[in-house]
Amino acid sequence: MNYYRLSIIGSPLGEFTYQSTQTIVTGTLVRVEFNKREKRGVVLASSVEPSFETSEVLEVETTLFSPLQLKLAQFISSYYLCSLGDAFSLMLPFSMESLSLESSSEMSSKVVQESTIELSKKQTEALAFLQKQPVGLLFGDTGSGKTEIYMKYFEQMIEQGKRSIFLMPEISLTPQMSQRLQEHFGEAVVMWHSKLTPKQKRIAQEKIESGEAMIVAGPRSTLFLPINNLGLIVVDEEHDDSYKSASRPRYNARDIAIYMGKLHGVNVVLGSATPSLTSYEKFPHIRLKGGHFSTKKEFIYEQSVESLSPLILEKLEEKLQKREQSIVFLPTRANFKYLICADCGHTYECAFCSVGLSVHQKSRAMKCHYCNFTQSIPQVCSECHSPNLTSSRLGTAEAVKNISEQFPNAKVEQFDRDVITTASKLKKALARFNNKETDILVGTQMLSKGHDYHGVTLAVVLGMDNMLNMGDYRAREKALSSLIQVSGRSGRKKNALVLVQSFHEDFFRTYIEEYEEFLEQEKEYRRDLYPPFKKLARILFSHKNGAKAQEAMRAMEEQLRKFSGVEVVGFGKCAIERVANKYRFEILLRSDKSTALIQAIKATKVPLAEIDMDPIEFS
Repeated sequence: MNYYRLSIIGSPLGEFTYQSTQTIVTGTLVRVEFNKREKRGVVLASSVEPSFETSEVLEVETTLFSPLQLKLAQFISSYYLCSLGDAFSLMLPFSMESLSLESSSEMSSKVVQESTIELSKKQTEALAFLQKQPVGLLFGDTGSGKTEIYMKYFEQMIEQGKRSIFLMPEISLTPQMSQRLQEHFGEAVVMWHSKLTPKQKRIAQEKIESGEAMIVAGPRSTLFLPINNLGLIVVDEEHDDSYKSASRPRYNARDIAIYMGKLHGVNVVLGSATPSLTSYEKFPHIRLKGGHFSTKKEFIYEQSVESLSPLILEKLEEKLQKREQSIVFLPTRANFKYLICADCGHTYECAFCSVGLSVHQKSRAMKCHYCNFTQSIPQVCSECHSPNLTSSRLGTAEAVKNISEQFPNAKVEQFDRDVITTASKLKKALARFNNKETDILVGTQMLSKGHDYHGVTLAVVLGMDNMLNMGDYRAREKALSSLIQVSGRSGRKKNALVLVQSFHEDFFRTYIEEYEEFLEQEKEYRRDLYPPFKKLARILFSHKNGAKAQEAMRAMEEQLRKFSGVEVVGFGKCAIERVANKYRFEILLRSDKSTALIQAIKATKVPLAEIDMDPIEFS
């Protein structure tokens, strides 16, 4: 009888010992009975016969995790303080045959012979610089030709028979980029994302495993596909928050990509028009200024609360009369963010979360954007019975409604997660806009995600002050980056106007075209306090019984104070105290080194604690 140490996929628990008459290779996936259910496990190592009774392995699969995948899982488990089972749950294994397969040489020669990518002198210099760096930052303005550099680098990898991973923030980037890659590289490209059907996923996986796919592109889950013979990893829009997972394990795909580069011995390219201060400070960069657009942008700042002001409506009308297109950016979905009684001040909160309900008039409901709790919109105040209910914080749906009422002949379209729910809807919405079937596109952050809008001559940006005033050490960086990214969608073929509603004109005007100068200044604000100069960890405690969550937080906080190299910055209730009927508490830690944080947390961790290393979310 053989004995093996196993990690159960998706389990937050440690290792378990099982027995089998078969000899099983390390990394192989097996099926076992666990908690009276059949589960998949990963064989970590053989073991001596234990002193306790062990269960039999039910089935040995023909799939396994490669030695490099095992090392990656170990890293994720130790750095993000999660179980190996959680780390393995991110990954897709290799089939036994695919591990030894090389990439298709026939595909390589075909793609390289048909190359049509011509780089400028500056782009050629940038590529040469990136080829010399294990991790290099391509800091290029919108339209400066970052994508052409990536594609030329992919070509060179294909020529060497090597494969590339191309990370993009989320599905919102895939339709146009997918078209561009497939037009040039054809069958050598596979797009991978959560909106693929099971059949599409199966086909994509077959191409990856057969070695036919030379470029695998998609959001953060793409990193964990069974890709051998890797030559390059590109992380586009590296500043984007969607690279950070909001659930356990709370990894950052950009940082995992950098670790994978070391593991595989391949170069990693980070690219952005508005790079994060962390990447700018940590890695060598090359600057690409300007772009291939010869157009100009004029910025107008309006001191106003978040609303469709007369000035905004006037500028939209001017563009409609000229048959030119506009985009309107708001950070809030729905019709309004909050419903308030004008007489007694009563606000409507979610029954299960301590957040205001958003008003969705199309479905005649108020919804929670955290747990999806829904209730009908009241006609009178539930406290004082006054009919004077008012709404605040304009949302995308309300903006579309108001603009459509103002300009009944205009074609106005909503562009956010409430409407764009599938890859197909995204593709069609972008096609309508670029075919001039839509006059005004109103949306949230999705608007700024690298889409190529050909004919936009007006960009209206609302809600910048709300972003700037958030309780987040990156608030200035996030607000400025958003404004640059949104304004970068305009003025690609004709001169454009960017209308920004803000009471902080001095800040935005100073840095809007000098992002590098902003990063240099921001360094001084953060030095000795925040990343990239300090490491942070946020520890979350949640339970239906608030007292239990608070008790767990206090027990851990007390022990953490005994570690000299770790500072307890603060602890207490989360800014949003309750989510999905669970009360939430937190501890924020700071240290010079991540190793000090990890050691302290490992030594003091209590069962209710969920760890968020390098947090980017503080609400």
